[in-house]
Amino acid sequence: MKLYVVGGAVRDELLGRPASDRDWVAVGTTPEALVGAGYQPVGRDFPVFLHPQTREEVALARTERKSGRGYHGFTFHTAPEVTLEQDLARRDLTINAMARDERGALIDPFGGERDLHARVLRHVSPAFAEDPVRVLRVARFAARFADFSIASETMALMQRMVQIGEVDALVPERVWQELARGLMEAQPRRAIEVLRDCGALERLLPEVDALFGVPQRVEHHPEVDTGKHLLMVLDQCARVAAPLTVRYACLVHDLGKGVTPPEHWPRHHGHESHGVELANRVSQRLKAPGDCRELAELTAREHGNVHRSDGLRATAVLRLLERCDALRRPERFAELLLACECDMRGRLGLEQRPYEPRPRLTFALQTVQKVDTADVAARAAAEGKTGPAVGEAVRKARAAALAAAGF
Repeated sequence: MKLYVVGGAVRDELLGRPASDRDWVAVGTTPEALVGAGYQPVGRDFPVFLHPQTREEVALARTERKSGRGYHGFTFHTAPEVTLEQDLARRDLTINAMARDERGALIDPFGGERDLHARVLRHVSPAFAEDPVRVLRVARFAARFADFSIASETMALMQRMVQIGEVDALVPERVWQELARGLMEAQPRRAIEVLRDCGALERLLPEVDALFGVPQRVEHHPEVDTGKHLLMVLDQCARVAAPLTVRYACLVHDLGKGVTPPEHWPRHHGHESHGVELANRVSQRLKAPGDCRELAELTAREHGNVHRSDGLRATAVLRLLERCDALRRPERFAELLLACECDMRGRLGLEQRPYEPRPRLTFALQTVQKVDTADVAARAAAEGKTGPAVGEAVRKARAAALAAAGF
């Protein structure tokens, strides 16, 4: 048996980047032999094992044959005679199809090191077209390696995969997994740009694709185009290292503008209400996690109100806090404010503009949190108030605290 480090660990080492973990391929052995040597089987779709000492994943060298549509439409073959080169040949990109043996020698049958130096993302073989997940993976790697280009033949192949409907077979869970990873990369806008360039954005996220080419009022959006604004908002998310919840909320915050009739352009009255419905539709289709889904809905509904909150007085500020459930969910409210700041700064020439609503509303929440509601309720009860009347007394105390603080 021979063991080889493969894939991302080799790529990142050649790039001088830290590698979080190492994947291994075992050549010339069988599942029974690995189990006998103390390896623990963990793979469901094909034989993968945990090394008895390091606990790193070791997969048997394998080949694969297309047997159906989509990500799961493959038949895998493992045997002692399967070579390392055969295993590497089934991988997506040349930069991911390299290996090192146990002595450290580089095995690079498809020119991955060359493409690393050239800063090119290139598919290994025509078999790339058999797995639609690879379209999403290329978009994700483009977002991670911002200075890499996509080989023209690889882009043409991706476009062909979209045209023949291969990406339509992707399951929602895998789309979400790759989209989430792409959003968390160094330049998330590139993931969206690549998906749009190959046509996959229209198939997977038509609500987002519909934003491109839709104009907005130039006095609020000097960049004009709603799609361009979205990309600039994602730039701001990356700049502040926003969490996934915020990045996803920003991705879907303006979807209502994509359904405004052209005769009403560049104004988009009521786009927030339409946007809530569309954001929820996307979240449901992608089976997005609950925290992402909730912040997306809240941001779509309230981002305009947060932007306009500087002129609100105490009672109106309190209503905004209540609509956002800020007292019970202060962490989520903080994420809403961060998403709104990214939205406001994602505009041409406004990237460094101070965003006053965020510190102002943060202070407002802190002010309201300091109100001793137990004491207010006790005094209201002593006055003979019960039920809703006690709650109203608490609300008045909170509004009074905001007014005293200058709201």
